[in-house]
Amino acid sequence: MTNPQIDYAALAAQWRAERETALKSTRAELIAQLRALGISEVTAEYEGYGDSGNVEDVTVQPAEVQLLEPLITAVGDFAWSLAYHHHPGFENNEGGYGTLTWDITGDSITLDHADRYVECSHSYDEGL
Repeated sequence: MTNPQIDYAALAAQWRAERETALKSTRAELIAQLRALGISEVTAEYEGYGDSGNVEDVTVQPAEVQLLEPLITAVGDFAWSLAYHHHPGFENNEGGYGTLTWDITGDSITLDHADRYVECSHSYDEGL
């Protein structure tokens, strides 16, 4: 039962604003580190279903640049958080998946996301 004393829309708006602020801060920190390494592009593939999920793969261009594990984890966490921010709950039930592509040079992110769902067509005929 919901509490009529609580403005849930205002809470949701506040949480969204807080997430946006956190994402902007993380983005600024990461882009500085990635540019310092000469990275021009980051790609992160993510997958979620059955109430869980994770980032499957993080790759960078140029491919010969090797990221250390803490930076790979940070980029993966950022990709997951950004995908979740734009598609909250995508990891539930049949889930969703996608690819985040981050042009580091131009600081532009493309999020290619798909949600899975079950479709059911039912008919009932009696006394035909």
